[in-house]
Amino acid sequence: MRRDAMNSWQVDTVAAQRRPVDGLVGVDVAPMIHPTAAFAAPTAAAFAELAVRPRADDFYTRYGNPNHAETAAVIAALEGGETALLYASGMAAITATIVAFGAGSRVVAQRELYGGTVGFLERIAPRLGIDVDFVHHADLAGFDQALRTPAALVLLETPTNPLLRITDVAAVSALARRAGAVVAVDATLASPINQQLLGLGADIVLHSATKYLGGHGDLTAGVSVTSNALAERLWSDAYLFGATLSAHDAWMLQRGLRTLPVRIRQHNRSAAAVAAYLTGHPAVVRVHHPSLAGHPQAELIARQMSGPGGVLSFEVRGGFEAAELVTSRLHLAARAASFGGPTPAVVLPASMWSGMASSAVQDLVPAGLIRLAVGLEDPADLIADLDQALHTQGQPQ
Repeated sequence: MRRDAMNSWQVDTVAAQRRPVDGLVGVDVAPMIHPTAAFAAPTAAAFAELAVRPRADDFYTRYGNPNHAETAAVIAALEGGETALLYASGMAAITATIVAFGAGSRVVAQRELYGGTVGFLERIAPRLGIDVDFVHHADLAGFDQALRTPAALVLLETPTNPLLRITDVAAVSALARRAGAVVAVDATLASPINQQLLGLGADIVLHSATKYLGGHGDLTAGVSVTSNALAERLWSDAYLFGATLSAHDAWMLQRGLRTLPVRIRQHNRSAAAVAAYLTGHPAVVRVHHPSLAGHPQAELIARQMSGPGGVLSFEVRGGFEAAELVTSRLHLAARAASFGGPTPAVVLPASMWSGMASSAVQDLVPAGLIRLAVGLEDPADLIADLDQALHTQGQPQ
């Protein structure tokens, strides 16, 4: 509702949250929570206006809420975008973006995407009349060829989950722009602190805010950052889906954003230290992390990223059974499907991805791969834990 049209009980509620200090009124340091499903309009004319206003934050919380608006403004500023939309999950943000282009549209997607995204593109999108073509993330000629047939959306992810591969967003965006396609990029693993993709030509940046943006492992949320024009297009469908983030979770997400730069700096340092340690371990076949010296995409990483992120993955000798054994020996890292919180998390992608995508996508994930997300612990403690878990005594060879 309009801020200048509060009822007396609402004025009293606001006043109760302020403290008189020597005749002055202290203003809240933390944002207020607006746990209301609907807002009262002062007149019938105001109600009619609010009911049709896109993204109204003072009509009905499924349309928007002050906590949504405040948090979205912070995320948009972090990404350098005009505006942002909040969703109940990262997958809600991704699927709302895909379906916004409607039946009969065509999506060109990189093959190396999060398993849930690929599952939606393979199983759900065709039922909605959306055609999908997959291209290898580094195959610019393949993107060029795919975009010679009309496409509405190009869907990318960088770094990829779980192999930390990097997609050249500027190069693919230039191809998409020539073809008149919108570019959306899932940037969850890096966060806005480590890369700014709108400035490289992307039209929409997507995050599972459950991870680094929230940062505490206690909420589920998604976000898309884009232009005002595209946001209205996305919102006009998304609010009908009902994948609305609660006001309380929007408030918690804003709380997480306050410490995001500090947390990401620690995640970057710790993951780089762990990746360097694992690179020299005899039980490890291969390590995947943007920080590694001699990375085959080092030049692209230097252009596109300012930090490597807190997620790494590594392949152990002995395949899936050996990977299971290693994770069972870890004491500090929880077996958990998500990441981005203060404690480390570990998962076996070969197992987790099996129910989400086709065998062709599952084949991209090595059987002995372990995805590790560092937390805010001292990296020396995590390295010591990994060292004992990877000890060659009893380790399958």
